Amino acid sequence: MTSETHAVPGIDYNRAFAQAIDRLHAEGRYRVFIDILRNKGMFPNARCFAGHNGPKPITVWCSNDYLAMGQHPKVIAAMEEALHDVGAGSGGTRNIGGTTHYHIDLETELADLHEKQGALLFTSGYVSNEATLSTLAKILPGCIIFSDELNHASMIAGIRNSGCEKRVFRHNDVEHLEALLAAEDPAVPKLIAFESVYSMDGDIAPIHAICDLADKYNALTYLDEVHAVGMYGPRGGGISERDDAARRLTIIEGTLGKAFGVMGGYIAADKQIIDVIRSYAPGFIFTTSLSPVLVSGALASVRHLKSSSAERDGQQAAAAKLKAMMRDAGLPVMDSTTHIVPLMVGDPVKAKRISDILLAEYGVYVQPINFPTVPRGTERLRFTPGPAHDEAMMTELVEALVEIWDRMELKLAA
Repeated sequence: MTSETHAVPGIDYNRAFAQAIDRLHAEGRYRVFIDILRNKGMFPNARCFAGHNGPKPITVWCSNDYLAMGQHPKVIAAMEEALHDVGAGSGGTRNIGGTTHYHIDLETELADLHEKQGALLFTSGYVSNEATLSTLAKILPGCIIFSDELNHASMIAGIRNSGCEKRVFRHNDVEHLEALLAAEDPAVPKLIAFESVYSMDGDIAPIHAICDLADKYNALTYLDEVHAVGMYGPRGGGISERDDAARRLTIIEGTLGKAFGVMGGYIAADKQIIDVIRSYAPGFIFTTSLSPVLVSGALASVRHLKSSSAERDGQQAAAAKLKAMMRDAGLPVMDSTTHIVPLMVGDPVKAKRISDILLAEYGVYVQPINFPTVPRGTERLRFTPGPAHDEAMMTELVEALVEIWDRMELKLAA
């Protein structure tokens, strides 16, 4: 008796993967990683290895290391000291061997920065948002989360993973938020989740007005300060410190990977909330803790920016200067009250083309920002000038942009 081999019909997996990538190319939003190395102590100068033989000098205009603290001598020295003191990694999760004295010191500094009883470190800002929001709502049966429509993807993921009901309010619209709050049962737990600085438009939330509503409707508040910590307030505590609102907020979340120049995320809150998240959040419990080398660098950065405003002042001056120069040149710079300088293009293919020309011909590196980071039709270039971007660099950048706008027959303001 012979056996026959029959082909089993099924999905063409490779075709499905190829079609997914082809869709991104067709929509003009396929993302390309730019291969660079930053020059220590010389930021925003870097070397680019993309599209040519050997490194090419470039100027970086899109880094989230807003204050160049990733290059600061105190930060580098602290990381080198920690490396030679304890080695490379933490050795485990926070519960099993991965809580070092560096972690304890940094959490103490962050709690103090935000006027809270405690703080908790995570491996990234994304993880801190997702883990905290998803855990909080599960701890509070029937909780409804009220979320600003422009909240970051990590906040949206945390809300979705919580399994709770959500209500989305129009961006920074306190009247809409109040209407949504008033429509719910007063006895139901409520949490309002929003950001301080919205990084794609560069606008700021009305923190006190939202806290007033939280008080009125007995809601908790969760503020994402990732684009503001280190940048605002006399000690770098963010917009909530600048506006004297930190003590009114239930939880403040931040990052160590932007203005503080290293890596990691955190929350600051009262001790009981910190204990709950530490004890229940899978994203915290089952993750190897941050390397003490990174924690030591972040600790040095936080401590420095608590006492130094020179970096913040320099960055704000650079942002204001670049906005003015772009506006004077007729470039479509968007209104922004913060350090973010968004330049509207409105088309994903054109935004990518402008970015490619800037890098290849002018040695200027800025990434195009496309959907889903921003809504379709609002594609843009997002510049983040820092204290080390001088006027000569800005002049070269603006002249390059004007030439490209003319070459591509894009409209300049009169």
